[in-house]
Amino acid sequence: MTAISSPETPLLPCEVDSLAWLRELADTAVAAVHPDALLEGQLPEPPAGRTLVVGAGKAAAAMAAALERAWQAHHPEAPLSGLVVTRYGHGTACERIEVLEASHPMPDDPGFARDETRVLARAADALEAARAAAEAAGVEVRLLGDDLEGEARELGRAQARLALSLRDVPRDRPLLLLSGGETSVTVTGHGRGGRNVEYLLGLFEALRGAEGIHALAVDTDGIDGSEDNAGALFGPDDWHRAEALRLEARDYLSRNDAYTFFQALDRLIVTGPTRTNVNDFRAILVLPRTP
Repeated sequence: MTAISSPETPLLPCEVDSLAWLRELADTAVAAVHPDALLEGQLPEPPAGRTLVVGAGKAAAAMAAALERAWQAHHPEAPLSGLVVTRYGHGTACERIEVLEASHPMPDDPGFARDETRVLARAADALEAARAAAEAAGVEVRLLGDDLEGEARELGRAQARLALSLRDVPRDRPLLLLSGGETSVTVTGHGRGGRNVEYLLGLFEALRGAEGIHALAVDTDGIDGSEDNAGALFGPDDWHRAEALRLEARDYLSRNDAYTFFQALDRLIVTGPTRTNVNDFRAILVLPRTP
C-alpha cells in the first residue's frame, strides 16, 4: 500500500482519503505485533544440549520462522528443532522446526504446566502502534479499551452513539477512537460473517451515514470468523450507496449476514492470514464538523 503520510510531512485524515488512512493504520497495528518485529533480542542463550521448540496457535508458524532466522543469526552452530501446530492456511516454511497445519488448536493448561511463558505481543501493543502513527499525523486519539467484549452489534451501536456525541464537540483536528478485545455473536440467522463485520454493521446502522465518520474493524489474524475476510470498513457515503442498492442494514443483521452486506458495497478487507493474533482492531475516525 502506498503511504499517505510521512513523519516529515504528516497529512491529516481530512486531507486525504480517510478510508485509505484507516486501512494503513490497521496495517501499522498488525505489523507492530508480527513475530518478525518481536523476537529479535528476546532469545535466551542456547543450553548445553538441544533446544526444542513447541508451539500452537495461529501465529505459531510465523513465530517459529522468525525464531529460526534470529537463531541462525546469533547461534548458527547451536542445535535447534521442534514442532508447532497452526491453523490450516497459516503455515510458513521452516528448515529446523516442523510445522503442522490442523484445525484451530485449543491446547489445555496441563500441557504447558511446566513451561515458562513470556508474552511478547498484546492487543494493547497493536493499539499503541496505531495511536503513535495517528498522533504523528496530528490526530487526537482516545483508547476505549483493549479487552472489550459483549454482543458485537450492540458494541457497534454503543460506539456509534459515542462517536455521534463527540462529533458535535467543536474541534480543529480529527478524533480517532481505538478499541480491541473479542466480542461475540448470537447467531439466529443463516447468513455469513464474523464478529468484526457484525460489529461494523451495527455501527453502520446506528450512524445512518452521519457526516464525517469513517470506521474499520478487522481480526488481527486476518480471518474474521470462518470467512475469507479480515473485516471491513465504511465511510458516510456508503449509507446512500446501500440505499441505492436496496441494502437494508437491519435486514442483514437479522440474518447475521454482514459479510454479504459489505461484500455488496465492495468494502470487505481481505488480507489472508497475517500470522499473528492479538484479537480484534477497531477504529472510528471522526472528522471535524464543517462550519
